[in-house]
Amino acid sequence: MEKICGAVRLSPESSTTARLLLPLTRNLSRQHGVVSFNRLVGVRLPHRHLTSLTSLTTHCSPSPSPPVSASVATETSAKVIDGKAIAKQIRDEITEEVSKMKNAIGVTPGLAVILVGDRKDSATYVRNKKKACESVGINSFEVRLPEDCTEQEVLKFISDFNDDPSVHGILVQLPLPSHMNEQNILNAVSIEKDVDGFHPLNIGRLAMRGREPLFVPCTPKGCIELLHRYGINIKGKKAVVIGRSNIVGMPAALLLQREDATISIVHSRTKNPEEFIREADIIISAVGQPNMVRGNWIKPGAVIIDVGINPVEDTKSPRGYRLVGDVCYEEACKVASAITPVPGGVGPMTIAMLLSNTLISAKRIHNFQ
Repeated sequence: MEKICGAVRLSPESSTTARLLLPLTRNLSRQHGVVSFNRLVGVRLPHRHLTSLTSLTTHCSPSPSPPVSASVATETSAKVIDGKAIAKQIRDEITEEVSKMKNAIGVTPGLAVILVGDRKDSATYVRNKKKACESVGINSFEVRLPEDCTEQEVLKFISDFNDDPSVHGILVQLPLPSHMNEQNILNAVSIEKDVDGFHPLNIGRLAMRGREPLFVPCTPKGCIELLHRYGINIKGKKAVVIGRSNIVGMPAALLLQREDATISIVHSRTKNPEEFIREADIIISAVGQPNMVRGNWIKPGAVIIDVGINPVEDTKSPRGYRLVGDVCYEEACKVASAITPVPGGVGPMTIAMLLSNTLISAKRIHNFQ
């Protein structure tokens, strides 16, 4: 049995039926790079607030790559929630559904991505999405525009994709150049093709009881899907979401509320955040601060979904840095009952959820069950 700082990897609970995700269930990876993640994902904590939250450290060991073999957890070790394995399972399900749809009605789902500028991280994310589409049989359409293009040029491509019947999902890669109004551009995407789930009407429906959004933001959707696929009960549990961004924190809290959890949101102005976190049965952290949540902040047996992907200096790494989460993995895995690694936890789920939303859109538009 291979242990990693007290954690052992278990396979998710098996399911007799392959459900294609939550009907409710902006792509985190589209938002963040090694440089821009803190600004775009969580609440960026000013330096004057860091000492009140924690003695920030990068000395925790990084989360390891997922081991191949499965083993049984002891009472003192956490299950490793394997996002890579779940994402692959989901992509396999999508591949099958795409094939069925194409054979039955001759329609292949299509995803359009608009990239403005020449940021290397954004270009990498777009390339990864294109590969992911190809791997499941979804058509991908890509538009690359120069950094100095006008907002009207971007809006024209969005309008064309809105009217194109072969396109079922539209994604505008962020960040956009500073001279563009991000809100105007994102709001121009048709709600029926808003596979990022960030149209105001989609978020509004997500927040309302008895209303269903057409799409749910990909990263929060992936967090909930991980909990479901590992058989982790949410109903009646105390859940804390760390971070209140529109990208992850707020929609994650809304999704947990829909699952009948009791929600608290911890953010940069929360006094004594560790007191709230220690009461949580489920923690979803998306604040963008390396190793902020320490082991003594965690209730024994809690489940941790760590969305954070933060670079910290590492002279032993060929890249000069390594990636860690918001939660100190080395300490947390000795206290929690289950935890996502970084990398290899939430990250792979985000693109899988984008593919899922694109398939859902195509099925809805063509009334295909």
